[in-house]
Amino acid sequence: MQTRSVLMVLFDGVQSLDVTGPVEVFDGAGAAYALTTASPGGLPVRTTSGLTLLPDADLAQVGPAHTLVVPGGSGARQYGSGLPARIAELAGGAERIVSVCTGTFLLAEAGLLAGRRVTTHWRHSATLAARHPELTVDPEPIWVRDGPFWSSAGITSGIDLALALVEEDHGREVALAIARSLVVFLRRPGGQAQFSAQLSAQLAERDPVREVQRWITEHPEDDLSVESLARRAALSPRQFARVFAADVGVTPGRYVASARLEAARRRLEDTRDGVEQIARACGYGSAEAMRRAFARTLATTPADYRRRTR
Repeated sequence: MQTRSVLMVLFDGVQSLDVTGPVEVFDGAGAAYALTTASPGGLPVRTTSGLTLLPDADLAQVGPAHTLVVPGGSGARQYGSGLPARIAELAGGAERIVSVCTGTFLLAEAGLLAGRRVTTHWRHSATLAARHPELTVDPEPIWVRDGPFWSSAGITSGIDLALALVEEDHGREVALAIARSLVVFLRRPGGQAQFSAQLSAQLAERDPVREVQRWITEHPEDDLSVESLARRAALSPRQFARVFAADVGVTPGRYVASARLEAARRRLEDTRDGVEQIARACGYGSAEAMRRAFARTLATTPADYRRRTR
């Protein structure tokens, strides 16, 4: 098995899980990766959670690696002037340049991402797009690949991205063994939404609304009209629509559309079911209705989406 070198950049204000998540994945591959951590001056760095990390080397003295990984954290948005320049130098000798969470800010400031499609934590996507209009910032996926540049969303998505890198380098079985060891799912596809219907269900304050959200997620093929959902919540349709929108932030209709699209995406990614079968299982009624939903929201077709995510 070929050994690939990985250089992880550290700095004060780094998000600890942005570092340790990918590090654990690479370490799980054993001799497949030679990992080095480096910080400015080789000094210990304090993470956003207060943990202190001790790097292996001085960032100014290390050579380029096959894979350069730049994590995020508050320090990635409040960097010293020399850090982006050094990252740009190291990127010049790397075959793969990776950012986790707001590490994308550092790569952008280093002038590496002009014209590229990238992602970052959904909370900071608008800021990144405003600060760097030369980028195409997609706040939806948990990770994006554009040429040699890989960017991931917030925090734990760095594990998903690292597993994808291992899978590309050494095959699915190696990545699967690491995922099993870490007790994580192999693997959330890059196209999976950062802010999914399941996550938004955790935000509802009222139990009836949370129960309805759970029902929508588990039964996308059912009658999910406002009237039907209101009966399930034991509310009048008008009261249900008002309460749901207040708790969830979107109308019941928009939430149902989002949940059905998410269910269809998962089936396209994880099964070999045909488009017609998936459309019926996800409540679209017809393949054409599902195609219209994909075109409207994702600007692609179900078939093209399946090809991309696989």
